[in-house]
Amino acid sequence: MANNAVVNGEVVLVASGDLRLAANQQCWPAQAKMEDQLGAALRAEGVTVRRGHPFDATQEHGFIDSQKYGMEIFRTIDPEQPLVVAEAVWQYSHHVLAGLEWHRGPILTVGNWSGQWPGLVGLLNLNGSLTKAGVHYSSLWSLDFTDEFFRDGLRQWLRDGAIAHDERHVHAVTDSDLPATEADIGRRLAETLQREKAILGIFDEGCMGMYNAIVPDHLLHATGIYKERLSQSTLYAAMLTVSDDEARAVRRWLDGKGMTFVTGPDPATDLTDDQILGQCKMYIAALRIADEFGCAAIGIQYQQGLKDLAPASDLVEGLLNNVDRPPVTHAETGAVLYEGQALPHFNEVDECAGIDALVTNRIWTALGFDPETTLHDLRWGEHYRGPDGQGGELDDYVWVLLISGAAPPAHFIDGYRGASSERQPPMFFKLGGGTLKGISKPGELVWSRVFVEDDALRMDIGRGRAVSLPAEETERRWQSTNPQWPIMHAVTYGVSRDQMMARHKANHIQVAYAPTAEDANRAIVAKVAMMQALGIEVHVCGTGNGLTKD
Repeated sequence: MANNAVVNGEVVLVASGDLRLAANQQCWPAQAKMEDQLGAALRAEGVTVRRGHPFDATQEHGFIDSQKYGMEIFRTIDPEQPLVVAEAVWQYSHHVLAGLEWHRGPILTVGNWSGQWPGLVGLLNLNGSLTKAGVHYSSLWSLDFTDEFFRDGLRQWLRDGAIAHDERHVHAVTDSDLPATEADIGRRLAETLQREKAILGIFDEGCMGMYNAIVPDHLLHATGIYKERLSQSTLYAAMLTVSDDEARAVRRWLDGKGMTFVTGPDPATDLTDDQILGQCKMYIAALRIADEFGCAAIGIQYQQGLKDLAPASDLVEGLLNNVDRPPVTHAETGAVLYEGQALPHFNEVDECAGIDALVTNRIWTALGFDPETTLHDLRWGEHYRGPDGQGGELDDYVWVLLISGAAPPAHFIDGYRGASSERQPPMFFKLGGGTLKGISKPGELVWSRVFVEDDALRMDIGRGRAVSLPAEETERRWQSTNPQWPIMHAVTYGVSRDQMMARHKANHIQVAYAPTAEDANRAIVAKVAMMQALGIEVHVCGTGNGLTKD
């Protein structure tokens, strides 16, 4: 039915943005460019674009920058009107969630294929949030909005009000598909978890509007996992009880491991020794609070609130996810806390990633593999053809996985000696604080994502590998994104760029290494079995996993 998605040949466009004025101002030119390109593509199809909210000359941007403003804007939009949500930036999904949940017309979310701010991460967060909320939407992405994939998808949405993407890479898996030995390991671990229970320490929920990152309690409890709702003010208060000598001991330990701190004299723009000292205090305080409350994993909100009191939590997060890390003792007994273990940390309090990290830690430990795991932003990517930096050749689509601050040093080339700490951008963190940066080592990977859909926990899982790229290509990709943050060059087996974007229900993706491809396939079996035994519906994506046909 021609133009059934378009009322009077018109669509309304809205743009969700950041909560922070400096970020909205700095990122606005990229958004304006994207909207111009998108508008041209729509006009070429005979469609008029009407912006649902104005550019604010005083604020110097045209984003919806709060939930309050979002509600005001949607009061003026016809709920039957076809709606495009255009994103060239990281955005806070709750700014527009209320309007989108009540919108009855067709919704199209669109992102620009760029690693710059990044719109793709904002798009995937919005898509995951809408999926959890049960909102019907379609989604598209493009470099310049002239390619055939985008044009065909746009025409389909304008015609039908929906887009059908290719998801042939997604496969259901049953118990009969799973080899017995590893499956039994997963089921035994699930039985132990549900019998003994586990606690996720939640240092304030809802970071940066990530509705998709909050797991409803009744779904979490069914797995045997419960939340300890903690406050970042408690973490800050605990930092004040840590002595300078204790914090300096952490710094000396890191210096002794060969880690590089890129410091300077100006705290407004440089990483300073005082900022690092504050981060070392936060590291000690976080471990002591986790021990006090019996947490098996913790998540620090990372930005809002705490950033106004203390340096960024990134260094803390990366260290917690590493088995080999500075020892921290109980303030009274002197016992070493979590000795010989990682304390899994889920960045930005992404509780879906918290479930995944906890399960991964237990499976990898049971299999005798290094258990370090982390989430990354599914940031961006490009096809690469050429030398791989190790004497070989590479011809594949290579993703840029880039966590917003810290990854475990065990994932890096040369470990701590390959790690550095650089100041977080002042635009986000006025009080500074260093990252935990490195280049992820080549190796076999298991990737996954837990998400909420239809009031149920689900997980997608697949295989891939981290690859090496020449130094100049790595630097180009860093400079196209955030060069202060750790990077992983990742290839996904049997999952194309557009298949990943169409299916993935989150801005984050969980990764863990395995010693060999065979070991990675064993780990997938155990993880699928454990998740299924916990009541989580699992789909295996792509090939090279031992469970689906290559």
